Amino acid sequence: MTAYKIPPQTHIGHVHLKVGNLQRSIDFYCGLLGFEITTMYGKDAAFISAGGYHHHLGLNTWYSKDGLPAPLHNAGLYHTAILYPTRKDLAIIYKRLIDAGYPFTGFADHGVSEALYLNDPDENGVELYWDKPREEWPLNEDGSINMYTKALDLTQLLSELT
Repeated sequence: MTAYKIPPQTHIGHVHLKVGNLQRSIDFYCGLLGFEITTMYGKDAAFISAGGYHHHLGLNTWYSKDGLPAPLHNAGLYHTAILYPTRKDLAIIYKRLIDAGYPFTGFADHGVSEALYLNDPDENGVELYWDKPREEWPLNEDGSINMYTKALDLTQLLSELT
């Protein structure tokens, strides 16, 4: 088979999540994280976005209404990653989540990005992050990216708000 590389302009368009309770998920993704409903698909699905795109996330109960979260140690979605445009935007959502008393599962500086980790109401992992400027990405001697996981300085992140 001939080698193939996906076009560099390719983006992942959206993620569609099975949820147990549609309203609870709308409250989290729209009410807390600030996404907007672009359309409802009957009573069992919502399509939501940032900035008016047709949808970044689909939420549905077609096969999962009143269902339990997926088992932790089984195959499935590890997390959905939501990219914020600036470090200040990440600081704003961090402060919003703190003020709401929403629990986090972790925080990380990955060298190329800074990330906040939490679970949605159905225990789907959610990463909220921003990418550092490409010229600041750490590189190995061979030129490959040197991603790592170090503690994120949350006080410094919050200083973006002052």
